[in-house]
Amino acid sequence: MTDFLWTRPDTDPLATLLLAHGAGAPMDSTFMEKLAGALAENRIASARFEFAYMAGRRTGGPKKPPPKADKLIGEFQTALQKLMSEAEGPLLVGGKSMGGRVAAMLSGGGSLPSRVKGVGCFGYPFHPTGKPDVEWRLSPLQEAKRPVIILQGDRDPFGNQSEIAEITLPTSVTLTYLEDGNHDFGPRGKSPATLDGNINAAAQAVAEFAAGL
Repeated sequence: MTDFLWTRPDTDPLATLLLAHGAGAPMDSTFMEKLAGALAENRIASARFEFAYMAGRRTGGPKKPPPKADKLIGEFQTALQKLMSEAEGPLLVGGKSMGGRVAAMLSGGGSLPSRVKGVGCFGYPFHPTGKPDVEWRLSPLQEAKRPVIILQGDRDPFGNQSEIAEITLPTSVTLTYLEDGNHDFGPRGKSPATLDGNINAAAQAVAEFAAGL
């Protein structure tokens, strides 16, 4: 795998987050850049990485769709092993949408290092977009062996606040809603909320989560 894209706070971090991208956008997308910056402002270092299918696009490869999420667990594990040799202190694993789902899957394995203290999911894909009646993707959350925090726009088409209210999540899962946020946390123009405000609120929640582990 390629080197990490690091974003570090000015002071000692509370934790270092291994951060994966979503299905359709790379590790240096606008959302990921804003998120990494907000995390650093809240004393969370982040090490971003790309799955092979996404990294291949940078070298002129075909725009392949992502593999099924469970096929990416091994790549996440490899990135975690690399991170452990580059970072000290407690670690978190997480990601945007699909990346967070894979991180949760990884945390359900039996060989997760003890330094990994929790999981951060930014826009968890609870179900296919707009189709809660088709498939709920709850098993990664139910089987996770570490505490999980989910940062979710309250009108996310992959699981909005009213839909999630109808299901039961494990007690180890903390859920923070972001005001009028879509899957990328962006509010509508008429909303008093802002994208930057929602991203910073997500970062603050992650910092509080990390401090409490």
